[in-house]
Amino acid sequence: MIAGTSDIGFVTAKKLIDKGHQVHVTGRGDAITDIAAQLKSTSSILNATDFDAVLDTFKLVEEKFGTLDGVVNCAGSIKLKPAHLTSQLDYDAIIQANLTTAFAVVHAAGKLMTMRGGSVVLVSSAAALVGIANHEAIAAAKAGIIGLALSAAASYANSNLRFNVVAPGLVDTKLTKAITDNPAARKISENMHPLARLGQPVDIAAAICFFLDPENSWITGQVLAVDGGLSCIRTKMKA
Repeated sequence: MIAGTSDIGFVTAKKLIDKGHQVHVTGRGDAITDIAAQLKSTSSILNATDFDAVLDTFKLVEEKFGTLDGVVNCAGSIKLKPAHLTSQLDYDAIIQANLTTAFAVVHAAGKLMTMRGGSVVLVSSAAALVGIANHEAIAAAKAGIIGLALSAAASYANSNLRFNVVAPGLVDTKLTKAITDNPAARKISENMHPLARLGQPVDIAAAICFFLDPENSWITGQVLAVDGGLSCIRTKMKA
């Protein structure tokens, strides 16, 4: 579990552990130790933008557990600005946190998981599926994740190594607090989603676990929008 310190990463890891799976969680800093203690899992500090470090983490997990059957990348960031207000620094940080971490995971999976196969789940966004104002940089990064997963799914299908994507709408997490803690912004965001509520980490965790489950091993190259209908439907206008 890359970025087990994230709300979605933590809830997903707990869901997997509760089902009897062995899970290794990573994070950028010392907070991952406390998270691992809560989960009763193994852990390591990881800069997931570093290809070699991600590969070494995959090797570590194989040594600990004997096999590596599934990987989830929950690393990411969010910054909402139109393109003309997005600095080079902002843009680079968004690409690194979202797209580079995803590519580093695919890179390591391609090197170590082709003998036995397995499942890799990447996290994109509904903003990659439908145009939303002020999302240019994050939409570019998250759309790149979808393209990456589709290509990887084709490249490694013969090795039974599957790649799928979960594309959430706005989820109520500590990462989105700047929006969700503002009553007006929260109400606007809720109304953007046809089901009229924000997502919860458990909503996304359920979709991730679906793709990881060996019972669903005939699924690859798919993008599952878990977004309250944001990306695909428009409800009737209220009077």
